[in-house]
Amino acid sequence: MTDTHETDVLVIGGGTGGYSTALRAAALGLRVVLAERDKIGGTCLHRGCIPSKAMLHAAELVDGIAEGRERWGVRATLDSVDWTALVTTRDDIVSRNHKGVEAHLAHAGVEIARGSARLTGPRSATIEGYGQVTAGRGIVLATGSRPQMLPGLVTDGRRVVNSDDALFAPGLPASVLVVGGGPIGVEYASFYRSMGGAVTLVEALDRLVPLEDADVSRHLTRGLKKRGIDVQAGALLQRTEVLDDGIRATVRTSRGETRTVEAQRLLVAVGRAPVTDGLGLEAAGLTTDERGFVAPADWARLETAVPGIHVVGDLLPPPSLGLAHASFAEGLLVAETLAGLPSAPIDYATVPRVTYSSPQTASVGLSEAEARNRGHDVTVNTMPLTAVAKGMVHGQGGMVKVVAQQGGGQVLGVHLVGPNVSEMIAESELIVGWDAEPSDVARHIHPHPTLSEAVGETFLTLAGRGLHQQ
Repeated sequence: MTDTHETDVLVIGGGTGGYSTALRAAALGLRVVLAERDKIGGTCLHRGCIPSKAMLHAAELVDGIAEGRERWGVRATLDSVDWTALVTTRDDIVSRNHKGVEAHLAHAGVEIARGSARLTGPRSATIEGYGQVTAGRGIVLATGSRPQMLPGLVTDGRRVVNSDDALFAPGLPASVLVVGGGPIGVEYASFYRSMGGAVTLVEALDRLVPLEDADVSRHLTRGLKKRGIDVQAGALLQRTEVLDDGIRATVRTSRGETRTVEAQRLLVAVGRAPVTDGLGLEAAGLTTDERGFVAPADWARLETAVPGIHVVGDLLPPPSLGLAHASFAEGLLVAETLAGLPSAPIDYATVPRVTYSSPQTASVGLSEAEARNRGHDVTVNTMPLTAVAKGMVHGQGGMVKVVAQQGGGQVLGVHLVGPNVSEMIAESELIVGWDAEPSDVARHIHPHPTLSEAVGETFLTLAGRGLHQQ
């Protein structure tokens, strides 16, 4: 006989959006069942954010050795990179985070059902190996996404990989062709270059990170090229041949020229697609849109057209961003909604966006083009990081760009490129989120010497109190 269970909330999917919903709902006194067919933590913890940033930290250490030798007279050389040791440290970080999340869920009283879930109605689902679950308050869909592949290409875990299995591909290739110039592709290109690989980065659109401000793309491309990465924007991968020891690809450049690129590894990073297969949406009266997303009927509650069924994370279409930190916020919103509490809708324009390459990019709010397209009369101020002393110390270039309404009005967007700017963007998130004006920011003193000082200087100039910037 099939076991039957009753709960207040059923969460399907244990990634960042799912487990944050479960934790918050349980903290509000609701009974929660969390169904996960793989590992709690999802893509971000096991195949994305955490392991990739651990590897990028190792890449920073390698880059630091080269900088010390070339700029600072530190006579150090890199003997080799012990790939096994690097992977062991990376996996230990993932494992400790994984155990921590599971411990939090257990402490909160969330019941974890380890198996695939399939909807059987608007308030019910069957979980493999667990039984039938009825959710009195509602069901939350949080099944995440998977990497998209190019037609005709199949991953083999060694010569052809996607962003998920690239983490587990053996060793460090001497040469890599990365297809896709969004954040994931740029980060992997940066990592492989730091580790000594010859890297070609191909993006079909006319610039890297095309969803960011054009000046962000320009400064990022300059920084990557300076590091020796062959950046080909406006280029198309036409043919790929898998060889015994790598791949051979034909690329049409933005100038219409045809190039042959041979590499030991091809990494495809052309986006992610929502996962709904086997979820039984039709049994609950739900459908996906033409791109496979489950769109909410009410964005303020992230609730679908079927009352009581909510969506978080990568199943959501734009303006949701498919970012882990946005998923956390979505989980909080949905849990509070199911508990009957008021919760402010998510303003996706104020969610920060970061690319953890070298150089890094970090942005929040509107780009200059977006602001103008929406009819804003804007003023823009851009300041190179090398205009402040700490920027000269780092020697990596970069910039601060602020987009604001004319006449000292509201700040609409802040865009950063340079070393460690991921740690600088939180201030700008508050500036944009709280509708601050340049004069509001200019009243506050930034520490000297720091990279954040360039942010303060940029706002001082916009407020008519420029000091070092002319």
